[in-house]
Amino acid sequence: MNSFTDPRYPGSFDLKRKAKKRMPRFAFDYVEGGCHEEIGLLRNRQDIQTVQLRSALLKHFSGSSLEVELFGHTYAAPFGVAPVGLQGLMWPKTPEILAKAAADKNIPFVLSTVSSAKLETIAEISEGKAWFQFYNPTDPEIRSKLLARIQAARYPVLVVTVDVPTFGHRPRDIRNGLAMPPKMSFSNILQMLARPAWLMATVQAGKPEMQTLKPYMPKNMPTDQLAAFMNKTVMGRVDIEGLKPIRDFWQGPLVIKGLINETDVASAVSLGADAVVISNHGARQLDVGESPVQALKNLTGRYNHKIKIFADSGLRSGTNIASALACGADFTFLGRTFVYGVAALGNQGGIHTINMLTNELTQVMNQLGCASVADLHKYLVKG
Repeated sequence: MNSFTDPRYPGSFDLKRKAKKRMPRFAFDYVEGGCHEEIGLLRNRQDIQTVQLRSALLKHFSGSSLEVELFGHTYAAPFGVAPVGLQGLMWPKTPEILAKAAADKNIPFVLSTVSSAKLETIAEISEGKAWFQFYNPTDPEIRSKLLARIQAARYPVLVVTVDVPTFGHRPRDIRNGLAMPPKMSFSNILQMLARPAWLMATVQAGKPEMQTLKPYMPKNMPTDQLAAFMNKTVMGRVDIEGLKPIRDFWQGPLVIKGLINETDVASAVSLGADAVVISNHGARQLDVGESPVQALKNLTGRYNHKIKIFADSGLRSGTNIASALACGADFTFLGRTFVYGVAALGNQGGIHTINMLTNELTQVMNQLGCASVADLHKYLVKG
């Protein structure tokens, strides 16, 4: 099972095409879409695709190792599963499937605060290996209770997302009336009926809800009030002062996710963070924002000796992973590709996607003649 790949879906776009056929439109639009005019989505993809690497062939080469050491643990590959909210809406039990696959394959799985699975459930499924992505609640009581639960469940790494100071303006979701559980509008009902595999799996799994946050949400809250609740209660603006109490409380590795400029990275270093994720939230918050790849190029060599630098947003393949690492990232995370893998292949989708990305990245490194992930920057063609 751990070596499973489906030859019908050798790449991320094959998975995406299959997933689109199996997901209701409102679910597909949520994961695939961006904000405003979706220019940022295009920019993320274009910038990662313009990265060029140069092979070195006439030298001794005995093979590549994908292993990376982070926070005292050696992972099998330099990529992990990024936090994605509402995963159970896209395909039932997606967090559980991906957490188990990631644990089996020894890569990080990051559970979203707004996941459809309870944090305690994922801690158990992952055998204590999953990381937790934390939105800083504006309600101090919720913040304290949630942090205590994360600590009690023994999550090893806390990832604090700071790039959602406003609720993203996402036209696709507005048109679809996105909610958890999904609204029973006439259009949405037709979409669900048109995707019988998704509907049957959802009936078996139960309606998707934000299980980790459920204890803090008003009972019987109308679905059209969900966005307002999230904006006012869960996704508060996070500045450096707001991060200090979290740093003081959390004794394990702390990762600050959603930074894009040098000043913020310097602030994270001064805070005592252990890593930052260079990210624009998958181009879902600021349509005119800089791409992470461009930001990585500007940061290369300035902070790598002070803090670990991770990257996400716009990465879909093993080639993209290699490009981001060559541009200065120590580690990478992918979101959409893993969701599409599960939507396309169900319980086998997590293992397939990890193996697919591993095979792609291994081929790139062997073609370059690159022995280790840490050496990929030496193969970057600089403009």
